[in-house]
Amino acid sequence: MSLSLPISRLSHIAALLLLGLLSWACITANQLGWVTASPLMLAILLGMVLGHFGYQHLETRFSNTVQWAKGPLLRLAIALYGFRLSLDQIQQVGISGVLLAALILTITISTALWLGKKLGLDKQTSLLVGAGSAICGAAAVLACQSQLKASDEKVSVAIGCVVLFGSLAMLFYPLAYALLPVTEHQLGLLIGATVHEVAQVAAASGAINEPVQQVAVIEKMLRVMLLAPFLLWLGWFHQSEPREEGTRLHIPWFALGFLACSLISSADWLSGDNLAAIRYADELMLTMAMLALGLNTRITDVVKAGRRPLLMAAALFVLLIGGGLILTLALT
Repeated sequence: MSLSLPISRLSHIAALLLLGLLSWACITANQLGWVTASPLMLAILLGMVLGHFGYQHLETRFSNTVQWAKGPLLRLAIALYGFRLSLDQIQQVGISGVLLAALILTITISTALWLGKKLGLDKQTSLLVGAGSAICGAAAVLACQSQLKASDEKVSVAIGCVVLFGSLAMLFYPLAYALLPVTEHQLGLLIGATVHEVAQVAAASGAINEPVQQVAVIEKMLRVMLLAPFLLWLGWFHQSEPREEGTRLHIPWFALGFLACSLISSADWLSGDNLAAIRYADELMLTMAMLALGLNTRITDVVKAGRRPLLMAAALFVLLIGGGLILTLALT
C-alpha cells in the first residue's frame, strides 16, 4: 500500500501552508509596528503584487485552494468574528450609541443604493462599497461577496475605495478634533460610528487620548455587530430581485454563526486565553482570505471600473463625517 499523497492533495497542503505563512507575516509585521496598515489591507496588496509577478506560474496548481480560501474559509472566519464582540459593550455606550450605529448603517446603505443608481453603478458594487463604508471595511465587503456572488474585480474595487477613504478619515479626526463642537464621549462615538476599519478607528481615536479610544472602539464594535442582521437583510433583498420560480431565500449560516459566537463571547464561557487564541486564528483566516482575493485581482480589471465607484465612496465619506456629527449631537 502506497503511503504517498496524491499530487493534488500535496498541492493543496502546500498552498495552504504558503497562504498561512504569508498571512502570519502580514499580522506579525503589523503587531511589531513595521507597517501601519492593517493585516487585511497589507494582505490584499501583497496578494496583488504576487498575482502580477509570479503567481501565474502556480495558478493552475493552486487555484482550487485559493478559491477555497475565498469561500468556505472566509465564511468560517466571518462567523468567528463574533468572538470579538460582547453584548456588555452595548451598555457602555448606552442606547444613544446603539441608535447611532443603526442609523449610520441605514442611511449609508440607502444613500449608496440611491447614489449608485444615479451614477450608473450596478447594485452589487453599490452594496459592496456601501457595506464597507457603513459597517467594518474590508471584512464587510468580503462577507457580502458570498451573498451577492460578486466578482473579485468588484470586491477589489470596493475594498480599494474603503481603504482609501477610511485612511483619510483616520487622518482627519486627529487633525480636526479640536475644531469639532463635541465632548470626549461624543467624539469617541463619532469616530467609532464613521471610520471604516476597526484598526483605523483604534488608530484615529488613540491619537487623541485613551478615553476617546475606549468609547470609539466600543461604538465600532456595535457597528460590526450589525453585520449579521445586515447579511440576513441582504439575503432577502438580493433574492427579492426577479429570479427563477422555485428559488428559496437563503439565510447565510455564517451570519447566524456570527450571532452565536457573539452570545458565547458574552456568556464568559471561555477563558481569556482561549478567546485570544480564537481571535488570532480568526484574524489569520481573514488575512488568508484577503491574500487569496489579492492573488486573483488584476489591476487592469480594477482600472476598468472607472471613477464612479470612487465618486460614490467620496460622497459616502462626506456623509459619514457630516451626517455622523449631526446625529451624534442630536442623540447625545
